[in-house]
Amino acid sequence: MPARHTLVLMPQLRIAQDEHADEVLSNDPFALLVGMLLDQQFPMERAFAGPAKILDRFGTLDPAAIAAADAVAFADLCATPPAIHRYGRSMAGRVQDLARVVLAEYDGDAAAIWSTSGDTATLLRRLSALPGFGIQKSRIFAALLGKQLGVQPAGWREAIGPYAEPGSFRSVADVVDEQSLLKVRAFKKAAKAAATSAT
Repeated sequence: MPARHTLVLMPQLRIAQDEHADEVLSNDPFALLVGMLLDQQFPMERAFAGPAKILDRFGTLDPAAIAAADAVAFADLCATPPAIHRYGRSMAGRVQDLARVVLAEYDGDAAAIWSTSGDTATLLRRLSALPGFGIQKSRIFAALLGKQLGVQPAGWREAIGPYAEPGSFRSVADVVDEQSLLKVRAFKKAAKAAATSAT
């Protein structure tokens, strides 16, 4: 019996700064999760272009198909230049782990993670339980959901903190065009420099 998916009308995102990649992110909640997973130690826009590369090479972003894929073959397609990440093979394994959790816990429906959460505490708990998602990444993703998809359950701003602040340009949650991407990049560079000087 095929999985029942939550109907989620997602707005057009502009995170990857590439029409095809952003269309994939906008049309597939699992793609958006994968993009967030890949957003570490790698340029943000290239990380969020990763799901489109997987779709183009593998033919689908269906969590069931990805979870069932041969690990070596899937790693090969993820690591083929241009790779989905600097560490394409290890990230391929994480993408498959993520697909397995979405399949097992949410019947293959990634959007159910947030559409049925009810409150922000539950949302953050669900996100932080995903492979590759710590609490900071979970807060950033929750901020992205709130700012760009209108997913703002009870206690949203208070639980997420600075990432939920309007116009803060702290993370991917604030990227809506090329200029905002540059602002977020500048913020991250300044934060990294401040952290380095403090040590």
